[in-house]
Amino acid sequence: MALSACRRVTSAIDAPSSRLSSTIRRLSSRFQDRRLRLIGASSPSLPTDINDSVHVAQVDTIIEPLFRQLSPKSSSKPGGRRRRDTTYGRSSEKLDDSQYAFAFEEVQTGLAAVEARLEKRRPSPSKPGGRRPLPAHLERIEEVIEPEEQTCACGACARVKIGEDVSERLDVVAPKFRVIVTRRPRYACTACRENIIQAPVPARLIEGGIATERLLANIAVSKYADGLPLYRQEAIFAREKVELGRNLMAGWMGHVGFHLEPLADRLFQLVRDGDRIFADETTLPVLAPGRGRTRTGYLWTYLRDDRPYGGAGPPIVVYRFEDSRAARCIERHLAGWRGVLQCDGYAAYRKLAEPDRPGGPATIACCWAHLRREFYKLHDAGVSQTATWTIERMVELWTVEARIKGCDPQTRLDARRATSAPIVDELQLRWESELTRISGKSKLAEAIRYGLSRKAEFRRFLEDGRVELDNNSVERAIRPQTITRKNALFAGSEAGGETWATIASLLATARLNDVDPSAWLTQTLERIAAGWPNKNIDALLPWNFSRD
Repeated sequence: MALSACRRVTSAIDAPSSRLSSTIRRLSSRFQDRRLRLIGASSPSLPTDINDSVHVAQVDTIIEPLFRQLSPKSSSKPGGRRRRDTTYGRSSEKLDDSQYAFAFEEVQTGLAAVEARLEKRRPSPSKPGGRRPLPAHLERIEEVIEPEEQTCACGACARVKIGEDVSERLDVVAPKFRVIVTRRPRYACTACRENIIQAPVPARLIEGGIATERLLANIAVSKYADGLPLYRQEAIFAREKVELGRNLMAGWMGHVGFHLEPLADRLFQLVRDGDRIFADETTLPVLAPGRGRTRTGYLWTYLRDDRPYGGAGPPIVVYRFEDSRAARCIERHLAGWRGVLQCDGYAAYRKLAEPDRPGGPATIACCWAHLRREFYKLHDAGVSQTATWTIERMVELWTVEARIKGCDPQTRLDARRATSAPIVDELQLRWESELTRISGKSKLAEAIRYGLSRKAEFRRFLEDGRVELDNNSVERAIRPQTITRKNALFAGSEAGGETWATIASLLATARLNDVDPSAWLTQTLERIAAGWPNKNIDALLPWNFSRD
C-alpha cells in the first residue's frame, strides 16, 4: 500500500520549486542511504525471501524516476516544457510548495514501510544512543515490568536487583471534553425567611453560552493558527459524541474577535510606532451575499521586528482585512507614518513615498529576494549566463547578512559598505551593459528593468543599518494564513474577514514571541470576561503573558 502511494506521487510531480532545491538534494542523499540499508537487509546471510529483492527493485523503480523528474536538468529533456510549466506556467499548471512537501512525505513513508518489513526479519543489534531525549517537562508515567520468576534455578536463594534498563516512549492523551457544573446555593434566614443571599453569576465572555473561555480559545487557535477549519473541527467533536455545529462556532468566533479588537488595534499602534515596517498582502476569498460565489478580499500584513539590528522591542505582526488591493488601503493604514517601508515592487506601496504626501513621504526599501526570484527562474532554466552570474553574486550578499545579523545598525552598515556595496555596484553595471545587447522583450530584460527601475530602493540597505536585505520575515508571517485560507476555502463575510484578521494577528504575534497561543488566549479571554480595565490593556499583550 505504501509503495502504491509512492507510485501515485510520481504522477503528481514534474519539476522542483526553486525554494526546495536544497531539500531535494538532502532527501536524495537520505533516500540513497536508505536504499543501501535495504540492500544490506536482504543479504545472503539472512533468511532468504524472494520478496526482499523484489521490494528493493520496487523502491528503485519509484525513487529514481522521481528524482530524475525533480532534477532541474530534466527540463532540457523531452517533456521539459511540461515540467517548466508546473513551476513558471499559468496558475492552473503550477504545483505549489505544499504539493512538493506532500510528495516527499509520501515517498519517505513508502521507504520506511519497506525498510520496516525487511528489518522485522532480522535481529537488530543494539545501537549507541543518538536520539534526542524526550522533553524533560513532560509528565512521566512509570511502569515496572518484573520477571515472572525471581528464584534462581539453582534453588539456593532468591535473586536480588543489581540494576535496570530504562527506555522511554512518547505517548499522547487525546483531548477530552468535560462539563463544568456550576452550583450557586441560595441561603435564607431560618427565622425570618428573608434576606436571601446567593453568589453572583460568574463572569463569562458569552453570556448564557455553553462554551468556556478555554474551549473558545481552543477553537480559535485550531482555526486561525493551525489551519483547521470549523467544518473539520465539527467532525472531530462529533467523534466524541459532542455536537457543535460550524455555524454555532462561527458565531462564537465573532464574539471572540469583537472582544479582541482593542488588543489588535493596540498591536497596530505599536507597529506604527516603529521606524521600520515590513509590508505585504495576500488574497482572502470572501463569500458574496446573494451571489452564490466568492469575491477577492485581501489581508494586508504589517510586521515590526527590530531583532535583526539588535532592537529590544518584541516582534509584532498585524493583519488588516480589506476588500481591495488599491493604494488607498495602505494610505489609510499608514496615514501620517514616515519611516522605512520594506516591501516588494508593487506600485501601491510607492504611493507612500510621493513628495506631496500629507505628513511627508515615507522611505521605500525594496526586497532583494523578490528580485532574485526573477533571475533564478532564468538560471534554473539554463537559458542565461548573466542570470546565473547574478545569482552567484547575490549569494555573497546574503552571506554578509548572516554574519551581521543581530549587530547594531552602525556595525551592519560598516560591513555592508565594505563588502556588499561593491557587489551591488558590479551587479547594476553589468545589468545596464547587458540591457543594451539583448532584446527588450526578453525575460532577462524584464528582470533587469525590475532591478534598475528601483535602483535607489534596492540600495537602501547600504544607507541604513536597520534595513533588511529582504522581506522574507513578513512572507513567513503570511504563510500560515495561506494554509488556513486553503483549508477553509473562504471567509463567510466581510465581518468574518475582519474577525480572521483580528484573531490571527494576536495568535501570530504570540508565536513570534515564543508564547503558547492557546494558553495566552485562554487567560486573556478569562480576564476580559472578568472586566479587565482598558487602561491596563498592555498587560494582556502576548509578550507580557505569564501563567497564573
